Amino acid sequence: MTIDSHGRTQRLELADQDLRDWEAVVLEASAEGIVLNRSAFYPGGGGQPADQGVLIWQGVETRIAGVRKNDDLHLIPVEGDPIPPVGTTVRAAVADERRSALMRTHSGLHVLCGVVFRDYGALVTGGNMEPLTARMDFNLPEVPPGFKQAVEDACNAEIEADRRIDVRVLPRAEAFQIPDIIRTATNLVPENVEMVRIVDIVGLDCQADGGTHVASTKQIGRIKVAKIESKGKGFRRLRITVE
Repeated sequence: MTIDSHGRTQRLELADQDLRDWEAVVLEASAEGIVLNRSAFYPGGGGQPADQGVLIWQGVETRIAGVRKNDDLHLIPVEGDPIPPVGTTVRAAVADERRSALMRTHSGLHVLCGVVFRDYGALVTGGNMEPLTARMDFNLPEVPPGFKQAVEDACNAEIEADRRIDVRVLPRAEAFQIPDIIRTATNLVPENVEMVRIVDIVGLDCQADGGTHVASTKQIGRIKVAKIESKGKGFRRLRITVE
């Protein structure tokens, strides 16, 4: 399995994060899951949920509710929808508004991560997102006065700076020579991964990541730090919205 494929499926979204529709051939199909030879459905991971969308074939529509990862990527059809037969050529489409919102949100979390690491030296201990809302946990023992507003202002300054967001793939040894490439308290890159995908908000945040992102920080919009919660001694949860 290479970085641009999963099982029998070529992962198109890793090379083209703006791709929303494409043609593919059905390799396996049942009510439990549909395997395509090519797919731009993000399968979920790193706190980013899986894409949703549709398959259109022979005048029929099959709605896709999510993706299940095992040896292959199985697109999960909505219960009761028709299933395309093996060998069928389908027109596949990712739900654009939802994916675009998740890309903005994911990139916004990287801005948040970069700001908190740069200004407070705190590493990430967890995170999760839905379209335009997210949380990120940090190993931050103390919350300085004015922290909430300072973080929000710093994040939005980085967004206004319109920093380019680059994606590249490097051999593991080369990737791990980049300072602070792992911004989580625990290294989540499996040891058997030989090629590492890097997401670089140029000048702010560079880390290993497998998700989908916008092309520059200005495309994020605006971040609001909605709430700060204590999650035990030395751990803080920041909840954000993207506007």
